[in-house]
Amino acid sequence: MSVVKPRVAWHLGANAGVLLWLVLLLVTTLVHPFVPDARWLMVHLLLLGAVTNAILVWSTHFAHALLKSAPARRAEAGRLLALNLGVAAVVVGMVTDTWAATLAGAVVVGGSVAAHGISLALMARRALPARFGTSVHHYVAASCALPVGAALGTLLARHPGEALHGRLLVAHLAANILGWVGLTVLGTLLTLWPTILRTRMAEGAERASRHALPVLVAGLLLVLGGALLGLMTVTAVGALAYLGAALWSLRPALSAARAKPPQSFAAWSVLAATGWLVVTLVWFTALVATAPDWFTAGERTHVVAVPLAVGFAAQVLLGALTHLVPVVLGGGPARVRELGQVLERGAAARVVLTNVGLAVCLAPVPSLVRVLVSTLVLGAMASFVVLLVGALRRSRRPVEPPASPPVRHIPESRAVVRGRHTGMAAVGLAAVVLATAAGVAADPAALGGVGRSAAGEVAATGETTTVRVEARGMRFHPASVTVAAGNRLVIEVVNQDTDVHDLALESGERSGRLSPGASGRVEVAVVGRGLDGWCTIAGHRQMGMLFTVVVTGGDAVEHAAHGTSDAATGTRGGDAADDVPRLDVMAEPATGFRARDATLAPAAAATVHRVDLTVREVEREVGVGVRQKRWTFDGTAPGPTLRGKVGDRFDVTLTNDGSIGHSIDFHAGSLAPDGPMRTIAPGASHTFSFTATRAGIWMYHCSTMPMSLHIANGMFGAVVIDPPDLPPVDREYLLVQSELYLGESGADPAKVAGERPDGVVFNGFASQYDHDQLPARVGERVRIWVLDAGPNRPSSFHVVGGQFDTVFSEGAWLLRPGGVGGARDVGGARGVGGAQALALMPAQGGFVELVLPEAGHYPFVSHVMVDAERGAHGILEVTDP
Repeated sequence: MSVVKPRVAWHLGANAGVLLWLVLLLVTTLVHPFVPDARWLMVHLLLLGAVTNAILVWSTHFAHALLKSAPARRAEAGRLLALNLGVAAVVVGMVTDTWAATLAGAVVVGGSVAAHGISLALMARRALPARFGTSVHHYVAASCALPVGAALGTLLARHPGEALHGRLLVAHLAANILGWVGLTVLGTLLTLWPTILRTRMAEGAERASRHALPVLVAGLLLVLGGALLGLMTVTAVGALAYLGAALWSLRPALSAARAKPPQSFAAWSVLAATGWLVVTLVWFTALVATAPDWFTAGERTHVVAVPLAVGFAAQVLLGALTHLVPVVLGGGPARVRELGQVLERGAAARVVLTNVGLAVCLAPVPSLVRVLVSTLVLGAMASFVVLLVGALRRSRRPVEPPASPPVRHIPESRAVVRGRHTGMAAVGLAAVVLATAAGVAADPAALGGVGRSAAGEVAATGETTTVRVEARGMRFHPASVTVAAGNRLVIEVVNQDTDVHDLALESGERSGRLSPGASGRVEVAVVGRGLDGWCTIAGHRQMGMLFTVVVTGGDAVEHAAHGTSDAATGTRGGDAADDVPRLDVMAEPATGFRARDATLAPAAAATVHRVDLTVREVEREVGVGVRQKRWTFDGTAPGPTLRGKVGDRFDVTLTNDGSIGHSIDFHAGSLAPDGPMRTIAPGASHTFSFTATRAGIWMYHCSTMPMSLHIANGMFGAVVIDPPDLPPVDREYLLVQSELYLGESGADPAKVAGERPDGVVFNGFASQYDHDQLPARVGERVRIWVLDAGPNRPSSFHVVGGQFDTVFSEGAWLLRPGGVGGARDVGGARGVGGAQALALMPAQGGFVELVLPEAGHYPFVSHVMVDAERGAHGILEVTDP
């Protein structure tokens, strides 16, 4: 084994933090459905962990090289150690909702970076003037930005009000990504880019970088100041100034790339990263400039965070390390080439997978497409870690003695290299296309359809009819267009609503899914008959989003009847569809079946509850052998149960990983619904708070229209707020009643509207507690909380063979032993009254208590008996003590 030189040993140790945070990021990404606040964690493991470590190490390395100063390894090591301890504290504090740890970590992180900036400033002051000293000036300016971003992050961790949250979020993103990462990258590319290309620096590059820096800093200050002061126009102007300065600084780099086109993973990745920076800056500027308020601006900031983090920061990190690692590991020209070849494996395929895949994920594609393609992106980027480990292992091997006589290295011809890269790029592109096709094929709602030709027997006239149609308020405006027979029809569809919409015609033409504010076109080459159109987003057609093409002239009088064509809806309204599953509530599950745990955990001692809910579209079993696509909070229906006490505050972050807009309505909070309950687009997040001021069991649910369909598809859950001095019991269970409306792909909107449930269930699965019974013992006091989530059916909860001596319904004690607390005592004598059922309408809830007198099996049901026979049935298994 070769002896490791001190310089190499230093870089191996200093960059260990980068590798560690990348590995943690990879692990978190793989298990993110089970990790609290996973989206925040993944972004910050990348930016605060891996990227910040790399910046501290390599900006110091470049500064020493440019200023020709001796390194101070002990001080550098101290700053790196403090940085990583601070990052760890921030991560632990955010995941555990411990603000003190978050604050302490942010102070340490900010202090470490500030000390780094001070050391660079002192180094530049002591050194002789250097030609490329402007790079060091970029590093010093960047080091001033991160402490500001860290301070803003700690304020965000306190969950401020919505408007302030939006302003702080915009400023936080600007300080950390545009300031800390952006300024560092732009300063480094001055010298690193021509080195990667192995070409001369473009004429005027140093001058352009030096002139751009003051404008970059001024633009950043305008963005920060505008956001913190609530001046949206100032923020947009600052972003525009930063964009202009960045383009000016990058102009010589593009000239160098034209003179010597990129031919390596490092060059392609850095070039793609700068492209994402420019595109996202344009996007960010437009989003802020057009936002009606800071709340909306903050929500929109989430949209650009992913391309900035993955497209820009991650790619520039991987590209730079691919070039730098072989150089610092050394071992002579042959060894550097050898290590570079290891890190360059599959270069073109990885670059295409990352960038084309990221573009697909940012497009309004079905959820399954996003999952499949994002997996490819993750694999492409994670492969760098594997290759890096391989290169490090290869570097430990002894260097082969030079041949005698020396063998001259002859590089491959450009044609050979170009052919290999083209082939690998085609492989990457094919993988993305196949994943996209597989995702669309597996999601019937995204397929659309091709119906009978719109032309019929009519000849084309050569004329074009163009109409603008706006989607707003669950309607198309106008809802029809009149076209002369034989004309070409162009429909300009503009989504002026807060939800995703589209327009599909029965003949198969579609606009594609349109996010709020987006537009699309529907073109029919020749219109020869009347056509029906509708929005294909689940439930929107049933809400009245219908469109009609009326034809005049000639013989084109035929018109399809509304509601007869379901080609683009992805659902069918009848009960007789052959491919709609049927629920058998008497079917026996497989051996080892486990029902959803109905045990209700006690309320935590904390008075502030941080709640992170993610909308996920998943396939779940809802009865024995019956699986359905469900829209869920955190992958389950019902969603996670929350519990607290009167006076507790709940800080809620909702992240929409679905394919359409969703929202959340907490009945446990009393606040204006305009902001907190608004629909958020796919990929967006939304944070708000409410305080529980009254006791009871409260429903939460998606309130996006059509609300009945969203609830029927699984978007509901319970919040339990304990009445004051609620006595302890031996066992406590929670049952949430809901309905199943089985369709080909999720709930059938026609069945929901017609109130024709296929099943009525407790906790999301028909008759599950018949097969995995709820335990109790003779003489134990059992409390059963019940919530009727609906969306349509009432409930009359009853335990066969039991009597309730305690009933709490809709925040009031209806019955307590002895009439305690003002509750009635039926029968007139203390302790004699009882109840047989807890009556609930949809969205109502309460609890009952009973003591079972002897061992046996006590069925519990909804005494709306047809619903008990549809699956609202379970068993209490009571055994002797």
